[in-house]
Amino acid sequence: MKKVLFITNYPSPYRVKFFDELGKVTDLTVVFSDRIADKKHRNASWYIASEGHFRMVQLERHVASFRGKSMCLDVIDWVKKDFDAIVVCGYSNPTMMLAMAYMRSQKIPFTMEVDGGLVRQESGIAYRFKKLLVTSASRWFSTGKKTTEFLVHYGANPEKVVEYPFSSLMASDLLAEVVSPEEKAALRRELGIEDAHVILSIGQFIHRKGFDVLLRAAAQMKSEAGIYIVGGEPTEEYLKMCEQLQLKNVHFCGFMKKEELARYYRAADLFVLPTREDIWGLVINEAMAYGLPVITTDRCVAGLELVEEGVNGHIVPVDDHTALAEKIDAAMAGDLAQMGKISLEKVRAYTLENMAKVHQEEFESGR
Repeated sequence: MKKVLFITNYPSPYRVKFFDELGKVTDLTVVFSDRIADKKHRNASWYIASEGHFRMVQLERHVASFRGKSMCLDVIDWVKKDFDAIVVCGYSNPTMMLAMAYMRSQKIPFTMEVDGGLVRQESGIAYRFKKLLVTSASRWFSTGKKTTEFLVHYGANPEKVVEYPFSSLMASDLLAEVVSPEEKAALRRELGIEDAHVILSIGQFIHRKGFDVLLRAAAQMKSEAGIYIVGGEPTEEYLKMCEQLQLKNVHFCGFMKKEELARYYRAADLFVLPTREDIWGLVINEAMAYGLPVITTDRCVAGLELVEEGVNGHIVPVDDHTALAEKIDAAMAGDLAQMGKISLEKVRAYTLENMAKVHQEEFESGR
């Protein structure tokens, strides 16, 4: 069994579940640079406990913080230890930068893993700095074609990039089949939903998620459907926008635990994520696992990897509420059940079990 070290920021739920799964087949240690208590923007119930299949280490020697990200000197103590493989999750955290710089200076090989990536317009200095960080690794774990393009753009050797099915879902989380119209109708009655059709969207009320675009699209779309936005309390900006646009079909549902959210997924007809940028977007996986067609933007990597235009959903330009309204209308007028079936089949390979399997195979290969 290979001894593996992962270096990451904080124990987000999908990572904890992945580490537990990988820890069943490797001798796994994970060091975290940031504490849960420091993540003020997350609801406390969002976090989950480990099942105990990996060694969980909280780094303590914090010497600085940059934009809320910690630099921990004791990461060096861990990369000096005897591991068969070391994986650094990302490159933008100061602790990870410190670890990478040390390993590069000591010629310690390591793998860089990124959850996704989108090439942006940037200065030459920014490009060269990212390239320096990316090329310090000896191999890379990528979430798919778009992420691989991103890594190669910054100097990664494409022959040493390993793609894996990025997910937050166990195989048991995926539905066996799409929800029937009768079950959807029953769920809506239980939830007090009076709308004949339901469009679901999930995320924090921050500019990047693009809910203002969705509200403008709601004012233009011809389909008679309720829009249910889950993820927290709306700010005054969104409430005023609903009032100004005279939107009667938009419902803000607040934060929900997994069990309650599952009922909304099952009751919905269509999932929409109007994000301005998501380097992945795990809610896309989740929506497809519930057999939903998906509409998202051309700056959402999960959408670009998993949504086939006109087949199981649509991809729209960022900030284009007219295009979004048109694609919502097109989806609602189409065969939603068939599109949902295709979503469900496409996402079946994207499980934590398969994600761990690809990693284990790569560690065992010794490449």
